Formats: sequence, structure tokens, C-alpha cells
Amino acid sequence: MIDLRSDTVTLPTAAMRAAMAAAEVGDDVYGEDPTVRALEERAAELLGTEAALFVPSGTMGNQVAIACHTRPGQEVIVEASSHIYNVELGTMARFSGVQPRVIPGERGVFTPAQVEAAIRPDLYYLAPTGLVCLENTHNAAGGRIWPVGGAREILALAHRRGIPVHLDGARIFNAAVALGLPARELAHGFDSVMFCLSKGLGCPVGSLLCGSGAFIAEARRVRKALGGGMRQAGILAAAGLYALEHHVDRLAEDHEHARLLAEGLAQIPGLSVVPPETNIVLIRIERGPDAATLCARLRARGVLASPAGAGTSPREVRMVTHLGISRRDVARTVDLVAEELRAAGA
Repeated sequence: MIDLRSDTVTLPTAAMRAAMAAAEVGDDVYGEDPTVRALEERAAELLGTEAALFVPSGTMGNQVAIACHTRPGQEVIVEASSHIYNVELGTMARFSGVQPRVIPGERGVFTPAQVEAAIRPDLYYLAPTGLVCLENTHNAAGGRIWPVGGAREILALAHRRGIPVHLDGARIFNAAVALGLPARELAHGFDSVMFCLSKGLGCPVGSLLCGSGAFIAEARRVRKALGGGMRQAGILAAAGLYALEHHVDRLAEDHEHARLLAEGLAQIPGLSVVPPETNIVLIRIERGPDAATLCARLRARGVLASPAGAGTSPREVRMVTHLGISRRDVARTVDLVAEELRAAGA
């Protein structure tokens, strides 16, 4: 199967598996796993923060950050199609007792003026603004890179008002490679940053939450409360260390494959395609079957793709390139989509 559903479907390479098998381990809840400690130190170095914390998932990393930055009864400013708001099961309300303050963005990006308008005035009967969250790259917007200048303006505005800013940087290394910048530049100024190992970096599991030493000390307590304390986790951390050394620069290959996929699909009558900035391709079916029907037909022919998801049109399909996708897979996918649309009379 050619699996384009997500970059989470990657399998560990033979070299990554070897690194995992050879990992030195200990009990991380006691702070005694040397490989976990090495991964956290490396993550902090790459993101330019004082410390980092290894967590099982990106969702946990985001929610730990929200719990650390806020107190019950506050609001969190989020973009309308953001991952934190749409597909993390309302955990900010369930666990932290805060509610989202939703801003509609332009392809996932809101402006400093929108943030300023959304910050609550200091009135006793209003829920105060406790946190602002950005997402880079923006998943639902097709892997869009948050403009660096705009992010810095939002950081300056929020900090002037005494409000922390968290970055859901699940795919921050995709953004960094696409821009030709170190990840620390995209993370600079944020009060916390989460990034995933289990997406384009190709690890089987895990994310890192990065921030100040005091923030990470509190995050470690919250992680435990959420059931995220792991024992001999160095076996998993070894995969992360390997990925950070060997799988970052190769993300450019995924971006090139996404570009070729988008260009090929854009030539097919009945489709319109958003030019990808990184490794996510959004396709709109203008004529022919809806997204669910097309994806079912492609599955029967050996290609896995998904309807675009929450908050999107039922005629939008998402395809994601990753280390398991070759140039040949891209060409085959384009051919099969064209055949299916022709068969449907599009």
C-alpha cells in the first residue's frame, strides 16, 4: 500500500531499530534513564530552551503546557482550525478547566490585530485571557508555515499584556527545513514549544515539550498526573536521538515529493490543489465523487488517503508525504487518481 494518510504511519528504519535495541535504560520516573536525559538535553539545545521533557504524545505535550500556563476559569486563544481546539478531545476544559477563545484565521494563521481584539479586558465578570497558542506548521491548513514576522509580533503583543504563548510545533522541523532556518529561530520567544518525533522524523512514539527550567519542572509533575510517567523509556528515546541526528535534513525530500504530487494532481480535470509549503497536500474535488468515496476507491487500488477532516469540506482530501513515500509512489498515486476521476465521469 502507498500510505498517504499521515506522516504518523512511518515505520522505524533498520538503523533506528538498532539504536533502540542498544539503548542504555533506567527508570525515568526516578530520573535515572540516561538515554531519556540525553534526548531531553538535545531537544533543549536544538530549540534554544533551558530544558525539555519527553512525553508520550503531542496531545499530552500541548495539554501539559496549557495546564502549566493557565489556571481554571481562564481563556486560551486558539485558531479555529487548530489541532489543540479540534482534535484534542476538549482536554483543556476537561483537565485544566479553561475554555478556548477561537479566532478564525486565513489558512490557519491569525493576525496580531485579531489577537489584540480577542484578549479580554480586565473586567471582573469576564474570563481572563491566560494563554495564546500558535501552530507551526499548521496541520489543517495543509502544512502551512506560520509567518516568522507575524509570530514575533504576536509574541511581543502577548508578552506586553503579561500573557504566555505556547507553540504547537508538532512539525516545527518541517517549517525550519523549508525556510532554511534553525528550529531555535522559530521557537525563539515562545514560553513553551512542543514538537513531535512520531511524524516526519519517523519515530514510533513520542514528543518533546521545551521551555524554561522552572516550566519543565512543573510540566514533569503535570505529566505524571496525566499518566505520562514512563519507566525504561530510553528504548523510545533512542529512536528520537537517532531521528534528530539523521532525519531532519531529509525532510526536504518529503517537501519535494509533496510539490511533485501537488503539481501532478493539479493537472487532473476536476481537481484544485493548494500548493504545499511542506509535506501536506490539500486537494479539493470540484467535480466527481466526494472525498470519502474517492478515498475508498483509491484504497481498493492500493493507495491510502483521507478526507481532510474536522471543519473542512466533505470534498477535500489530504495526502501527506513522508520517509515511506518514494517518487515512484507519487507518480503512481497521480495516475490512479486520474483514472478514478475519469471513471467517475469527472
